[in-house]
Amino acid sequence: MKPLRIIDVVKAVGAIDYTSANRFAEITAVVFDSRKATPDSLFVPLQGETDGHDYVQSAINNGAAATLWSREAGEAPEDIAVILVDDTLEALQKLAEAYLNMIQPKVVAITGSNGKTTTKDMTAAVLSSRFRVHKTEGNYNNEIGMPMTILDMPEDTEVLVLEMGMSNFGEISLLSRLAKPDVAIITLIGDSHLEFLGSRRGIAKAKLEILEGLKPEGTLIYPGDEPLIAEELPQGSNFRQLTFGTDETDTVYAFAIVPGKTRTTFHVNLDPNVDLEIPVLGVYNVRNALAALAAAQVLGMTIAEVKEALATFQLTANRTQWLDGVNGSQLLNDAYNASPTSMTAVLRSFAHLPREGKKIAVLGDIRELGERSAEMHAALAAEISPADFDQVYLYGTEMAALYENLKSAFPEGKLYHYVGEKAPLIDKLKAELQQADQVLIKSSFGTDLLAVVAALRV
Repeated sequence: MKPLRIIDVVKAVGAIDYTSANRFAEITAVVFDSRKATPDSLFVPLQGETDGHDYVQSAINNGAAATLWSREAGEAPEDIAVILVDDTLEALQKLAEAYLNMIQPKVVAITGSNGKTTTKDMTAAVLSSRFRVHKTEGNYNNEIGMPMTILDMPEDTEVLVLEMGMSNFGEISLLSRLAKPDVAIITLIGDSHLEFLGSRRGIAKAKLEILEGLKPEGTLIYPGDEPLIAEELPQGSNFRQLTFGTDETDTVYAFAIVPGKTRTTFHVNLDPNVDLEIPVLGVYNVRNALAALAAAQVLGMTIAEVKEALATFQLTANRTQWLDGVNGSQLLNDAYNASPTSMTAVLRSFAHLPREGKKIAVLGDIRELGERSAEMHAALAAEISPADFDQVYLYGTEMAALYENLKSAFPEGKLYHYVGEKAPLIDKLKAELQQADQVLIKSSFGTDLLAVVAALRV
């Protein structure tokens, strides 16, 4: 980050007071984990399951030069600059907003029920063909992670690509008003977080909170085949709107799509003569690429200019990632996140891959579906047939509904259901997997099928 003087931090966060022997000393990093404090860093003690104030001495020992502080002033440490605030999280967010205003990059903000991280990775890759780009890393996409992403931004950043996650109303609103995007992308309105948002219309309303911080001259990019977005757009919206998809009525559309195991090729109407490819399988990932290409167009880039970057972008781990498995098998790891929409999409793509050995699905519970959970798990049976899948392994209590719906279709020894300890599932798979078998592993993160992936990979 660009160095900030302590006095500048004080002004940015609207401090109640501060103590410092040298108010012009510079802060060169911001951390909320005391173990990651470095010399000249600012420690932000956040309150969650534990209270970060209890770890300020650890931050001091690691070289922190200043700390935010919302406890009683008399409890503050004396051997570090203390910046007194009412709320340390709110102060972190104010500091990030001030730093963003100082650097003034173009901001591309991305949200959606599925595909956020992949679209973020694609967008950052294609924009890097011309601009100096900083992007969200890992899952730093919430009210803590996004400010940290902003504060980690190098001072020469020209474009900032931010992923915005949420589970309830109001969360995207906060992030958007902080980031003030020039370009806002909604990847998909799916079924994630139905437990909290009630319906797909509720999800659309929550995702459209991204417009609350959009600059007046900004651009909204969204899927053209999602009527809920168009229906829920604020009346009198005067920002630019671009749609993407596979229909010729979309602003940016793909055609001549040829899916493959590790690469998918396609053409796009913006420059039909350019052959494009992405290093991942699935038509659903082509749609993510279209959103990224639309953002590149808004920032004045050509399709030819971004072709190579799109073909070689690096996908964040655990998203449709091929790995070598035991006994010569091949694992398609997509166990970081799931919704009925994303599970349907990856099942379809996996089913259409050329068959090598056995084709096996290992599916775990999808979380946060609320009262419709059993119904939506059971409905996945429409995508799973013995003609496409040699074996199906289901894990978790919610998957019982799908198991019941598949029992009559699959012969004995081809369909399994596990709950509780994962060791029996892992042992069974290790005994069954053979050379060239293809294994799709997909679930919500909280189901922890990543443990199964770790046990099966070599």
